[in-house]
Formats: sequence, structure tokens, C-alpha cells
Amino acid sequence: MKEKLTCYIIDDEHLAQEILEEYIAKVPFLDLKGTFMSPLEAAAQLNEDKPNLLFLDINMPDLDGLSFIPMLNPKPMIILTTAYEQYALKAFELEVKDYLVKPFSFERFYKGVLRLYQEQSPLHQPEKKETKAASNHEQDYLFLKVGHRIQKIATRDIIFVEGMKDYLRIHTAREKIMTLLNFAKLEELLPAPDFARVHRSYLVAIDKIDHIEKNRIRIADQIIPISDTYSDSFYKKLRGLT
Repeated sequence: MKEKLTCYIIDDEHLAQEILEEYIAKVPFLDLKGTFMSPLEAAAQLNEDKPNLLFLDINMPDLDGLSFIPMLNPKPMIILTTAYEQYALKAFELEVKDYLVKPFSFERFYKGVLRLYQEQSPLHQPEKKETKAASNHEQDYLFLKVGHRIQKIATRDIIFVEGMKDYLRIHTAREKIMTLLNFAKLEELLPAPDFARVHRSYLVAIDKIDHIEKNRIRIADQIIPISDTYSDSFYKKLRGLT
């Protein structure tokens, strides 16, 4: 039998606690070990119990959830539960596993915890290929700041990315998206096997490449140069895929 995921609730609202407790009780692979009104209240017990998963609110007195996350060592998996959508970008920069906006349904809750449970299951990690797929599941999409909004972008939709001074222009089949981000940070967020930097101003989705000729890539009716700086690493990655 698979081990259960031990979990804590940290939320200063009694109704939110009750809803989470009810949801957790319905899920056979979750084991609630404690419910707390604040991170400070939970801190000492966290070090002792070392739960697998925290259901963590953001806006709380004394110490908010986003400020608490970097203090955790070791850091459990974290699902943020909040009434506010505007913290999504910051949350995913802190590598949270899911972001549930209150009020959320049991179906949405169960979908999130089931994914985490499957990722932790040894049955999903017998081979390297399966392990990679599980570890990159959270990278199926990105949340990026675009103007005054935070936009969700599916990584499978990205064709190539173009550097524009302080901005990146992300080209998809449907639109071009400008975001204030650098290549180094974007590469941390993207699944590394699927994308390659080919020039200081370009990053491409490998599966969208039409052909390569004379150190130039044809992709979505665009011609993108391969610079000497990135040539070796790019061709090495292609050889590793064949």
C-alpha cells in the first residue's frame, strides 16, 4: 500500500479550515496532522512532524504565507489557498505546487492533490523517462506578468522566444506576448529538454523546428540564427534526442 501524504492546514479563517478539513477527510491518501491559525503557531510542530504537504493561506496576521515559504527548511510541498489571484506569479516563483483561489470546489482540490500524490508514488518512478515526466508536470504551463495582468501560458504553445532589450516576446501560434523577464529566469521555468537557447536573442521549442540549414533554423516561417556561443550545446541536445 502506498504511504499517505501527511499534511497541515495553516489558515486564520475558521470557515476555510473547516472546508479544508472536510475535503481532506474525503481523500484516503491524505492524513491531516495539524491545523493552525498562523505560520508562527505551526513553526515548532513543523520541524518535529515534517509533513509532506502544507495547505497555506497568504494573508494572515504577523507573518503572511509568501514570506513564510522561504523560511522553511526542509520545505514540504505547498498548495496556496487564498482569496486573491494577484499573487500567482510570486507564488510560482517560490515553486508552490498549486494555487487554489477561494472558494474552490472539491473537484478542483482533488485534482491538485491527486497529481501530487501520483508524482510522489514509486509506481510513477520505475524508469527515468517516467520520472522526468512526473517531475516536469508542474511545468506544463507558466504564469507570467503581461502588462497589468498575470497570464497563463501553456508551454506546449510556445514556438520561440525573442529577446527585446528588457522584455521577452513569446511567440505562440495564436499571439505574441510581451513580458518583463530575462532569458535566465525563463529557462528556469521551462522544461529544459523541450527548449534550447540558440542565440543571445532567441530560444526555440525543439519540437516546433521545421529544419536546420547552415546554422539557421526554420521555425514557423521564421529564420533564426544559431550563434557560435550556443552552437555546441544546441547540437549536443539534438544528438541526445536522436
